[in-house]
Amino acid sequence: MSSTLTDLFRCPIVQAPMAGGASCPPLAATVSDAGGLGFLAAGYKTADGMYEEIKHLRGLTGAPFGVNVFMPQTRHADRAAVDLYRSQLTGEANWYDTPLGDPETGWDDGYEAKLAILLDDPVPVVSFTFGCPPRMVFDRFHRAGTYTIVTVTTAEEARAAQWAGADAVCAQGIEAGGHQGTHKDDPATDGAGIGLLSLVVQVKDAVTLPIVAAGGLMRGSQAAAVLALGAEAAQFGTAFLVTDESAAPEPHKQAMTNPLFARTELTRAFSGRPARGLVNRFMREHGPYAPQAYPEVHHLTSPLRKAAAKAGDPQAMALWAGQGHRMARAMPAGRLVEVLAAETEAARAAMSLGSTA
Repeated sequence: MSSTLTDLFRCPIVQAPMAGGASCPPLAATVSDAGGLGFLAAGYKTADGMYEEIKHLRGLTGAPFGVNVFMPQTRHADRAAVDLYRSQLTGEANWYDTPLGDPETGWDDGYEAKLAILLDDPVPVVSFTFGCPPRMVFDRFHRAGTYTIVTVTTAEEARAAQWAGADAVCAQGIEAGGHQGTHKDDPATDGAGIGLLSLVVQVKDAVTLPIVAAGGLMRGSQAAAVLALGAEAAQFGTAFLVTDESAAPEPHKQAMTNPLFARTELTRAFSGRPARGLVNRFMREHGPYAPQAYPEVHHLTSPLRKAAAKAGDPQAMALWAGQGHRMARAMPAGRLVEVLAAETEAARAAMSLGSTA
């Protein structure tokens, strides 16, 4: 196991594990080879699918990389609310000529099978989202030589991760694109997340673990800011979504800087759990009625989203994006790592010069 987080990269740039398509072996390999830390997303894949991606990635790079795993979800949804939402989506299914998905597909995302593979054939880093495993899981990964990270959105979640035995935390601010990695999904807290700068300080005060800062970051100057506050690395998602190696659908990439999509919002429309994306027709029409039901709603809407992507229609796709999406720069992922690293160093040098002036 790496003794410190900084052993895993040459520059403190982490590529976010974007479940649902964007993260792929070529993207993760390119980022890691360029000196950052690339990630695969195991979420929404079978255990065998995850293993095949890891095998592909290992064939592309010998540099450290990470795999992100979703924690199992508790069956808590009101089935009547899910059935009502299904009826509201009938028109969408007819329009895109596709059946709606089965909300009963599964709550554990193949969690145990994925852990078995990752422990049998260890990878350098494993991170967890939507909760924190018990101490025995971290103990097993430590014995396997794997560095572990837990996504947190509050100081309380960070303390729980430290107590359980995680090696580091990824502090995710409310600005982040995609799902909010909260450990408990509570409608009462929708939109009440903490901004990244405040969150990094609060987590830094709460735990002694290394911090990866995530949430709307698009420039090296922003990375320098979170590093100055005590983070050891900065995680970028939306910035890598538009790179050449990203496997995100082309309509998703184009929407990042399309003036038609001017802002982001948190919504349950696509998955039943708060996630930040570009405001489109589907979000406007269905977001207000989507129940708290993850992953049931995710499975329900999955065929619709795939059909819309196949048709090149961004108005019914989950266009996950952070608040800084308009600053996206389309270029090769390796070049983006180099640019972000250079911007980060320049900003840190300017800060240092300013402090001595």
